Amino acid sequence: MTNTTLVEKGHPQGLYWLFAAEMWERFCYYGMRALLLLYLVKSLAMGDNKGFAVYGAYTALVYVMPVIGGRIADQVLGSRLAVLFGGLMMAIGEFLIVGGTEMLLFWGMAVIIVGNGLFKPNISTMVGKLYADGDPRKDSGFTIFYIGINLGALLATTVCAEVGNIYGAKYGFALAGIGMLLGIVVFQMGSKHYEHVSAPPSPDTLYKPKYGPLSPFIAVVLGCFALIPLLYFLLRNTTIAGYVLLAVAVYVIGSLIARGVKDGKVQLDKMFGFIILMLFNVVFWACFEQAGSSLTLFAERNVDRHIFGWEMGAATTQFFNPAYILLFGSIFSVMWVKLKLIGKDPSIPMKFGLGILQLGLGYMVVQLAAPMAIEYQVPLWTLALLYMLHTTGELFLSPIGLSMVTKLVPKDMTATAMGAWFLSIAGANYAAGLLATMTGADHELAEGEVLDKAASLVTYVDVYTNIGFVTVGIGLFLMVISPLVNKLFHGIR
Repeated sequence: MTNTTLVEKGHPQGLYWLFAAEMWERFCYYGMRALLLLYLVKSLAMGDNKGFAVYGAYTALVYVMPVIGGRIADQVLGSRLAVLFGGLMMAIGEFLIVGGTEMLLFWGMAVIIVGNGLFKPNISTMVGKLYADGDPRKDSGFTIFYIGINLGALLATTVCAEVGNIYGAKYGFALAGIGMLLGIVVFQMGSKHYEHVSAPPSPDTLYKPKYGPLSPFIAVVLGCFALIPLLYFLLRNTTIAGYVLLAVAVYVIGSLIARGVKDGKVQLDKMFGFIILMLFNVVFWACFEQAGSSLTLFAERNVDRHIFGWEMGAATTQFFNPAYILLFGSIFSVMWVKLKLIGKDPSIPMKFGLGILQLGLGYMVVQLAAPMAIEYQVPLWTLALLYMLHTTGELFLSPIGLSMVTKLVPKDMTATAMGAWFLSIAGANYAAGLLATMTGADHELAEGEVLDKAASLVTYVDVYTNIGFVTVGIGLFLMVISPLVNKLFHGIR
């Protein structure tokens, strides 16, 4: 059988190389993220609230950078060079953190943010470009790629998190860096399968002087390095990072409305519909992203993590989400197709409402489990059920949101709208850090001081119950007004 026949019947071979490279990149990112808050609070003795603020600013900036990284690839580097450069920076960032000081942690995080911004959007773009427009294999190709993302996250939240738990966080960070280096090697090995879709826009002039003695390539590299001190400053000054996000959000929403006004009433309606769902998107992810912050400390302090005589690390409890995605992802994609065929597919706003409702019900599980606590520790099934409802909520909302962006805005504005969508997730991550402070304490335990587990459990149950009631209410509200919001979409489903 020839190579051509293989490609026609199955998927382009490049997909499987990109799958493996992305899996290792996600292993790197989620491995570091799983350990980050416990490292901030326990190893660096920051105290809960400062740790939450740093964690929130870091994860927010991670979602802002792909907007810049995508443009760098489109206009100068091309996807392949952007991915290679980004992956290398992420590995360097991880190895900086291994140094073990607070200063090296902040520099390492700044380098990882830039690297992630170059890697993440551009490897996804390459997957899309492997298929011609209208190729029926494209959706299933992205489904396979999505499995790679969650396989990486699952390995990270089990292997990396447990290595960090048993041997110390720096070994977990080092393992994440090694994973990223493996990703770079795999990506480079498969490069012949996607070089045709990842070349720089102007390869002939890329390395020739253009800005005085600087070539476009050197100018971009220097620009990326110049961003690192700025990101370091924002991570150190998390309040300023919040104002920067707010200013960018106002500008982006303004530009969406201005375009709608210019293009007439129908497009203006679509833009308002898009902005409304962006705001609900912020609510969902601000509550969902407690996973790596307050829910990890809850697991550390008030969850009995013993299984058959083995105690699971607190960071490892984050594995439930990627495991459930792998379990339910394909079931949901088949479900949407079947519902569409029989005309029962819910509208986009209704799916968002149902997603937020399930998220809220997940938090209510903590109140259900509280009476069963032994020595102020709830059973592990509390988190298993909570994360299951959060994951099914995510599957109602996350893939639907990405698809919606491409349908609602004019073709020439897709990149800006996708940037706005990622910005809403960035804002949500920042808000998640603020929300987590409701569960936190301002001081680190003094030497010899023991955590009051009774008070801690009362706080978590109280806060998570309130979050549950509020998000269930918001989900139901969106479900009620979904026909009105759906009218703004003018038939787009």
